[in-house]
Amino acid sequence: MSELKKYLDFLKLIGFDEIRLKEVGEVVTEKENLQEELGALKEEVLKCCKCRLCEKRTNVVFGEGDPKTNLMFVGEAPGEQEDLQGRPFVGRAGQLLTKFLNLFGVPRERVYITNIVKCRPPGNRNPLPDEISSCYPFLEKQIELISPDVILCLGAFSTRTILNLPERAAISKLRGKPQKVKIGKKEITVIPTFHPAYLLRNRRGEPEFQKDLEMALKLAGFM
Repeated sequence: MSELKKYLDFLKLIGFDEIRLKEVGEVVTEKENLQEELGALKEEVLKCCKCRLCEKRTNVVFGEGDPKTNLMFVGEAPGEQEDLQGRPFVGRAGQLLTKFLNLFGVPRERVYITNIVKCRPPGNRNPLPDEISSCYPFLEKQIELISPDVILCLGAFSTRTILNLPERAAISKLRGKPQKVKIGKKEITVIPTFHPAYLLRNRRGEPEFQKDLEMALKLAGFM
């Protein structure tokens, strides 16, 4: 906080009144508190051994991006590159996601990106129900702390988990249809869409994905 005090003293010196200084201090403190809470949650996740996925992971993939964003992306699970680097969506699917964001002039650093499970399933298999249920409290806490206005669910597993839908719910019938979900104390707009990994195999889905992304960006105030 010594750096904050120096900054506030400087602002006072150049003419900012006490009310304005209080507002600046409150904003900085709020951001620091959020970073601390996310950091504490990350430390908890790094030590997690609640399911079998901890046995073969290289790194826990917690999530990254702007913790004060209005838009959060939630995918399925880390893949090989994510497991090696400890970062979400850095493989081919992640590069495609970044490309689509850049089409709208939005750097990925301005959003927040994570997955429903934080460790890579062996062989990139689908996460199992007990693995999802073990990890979901961490995701729920992340969402509560970041408090986005909009969540773009990438793929069927993310969509079913956050919307609490049956296992057979098809993403093709759900995508592009916003729904309101209360997570913690906040009602959030949830938009299901295709996972970028699906688009790598089915390029015909790209126009629909781009449409869903544009909708999410508009609702979150990016456009």
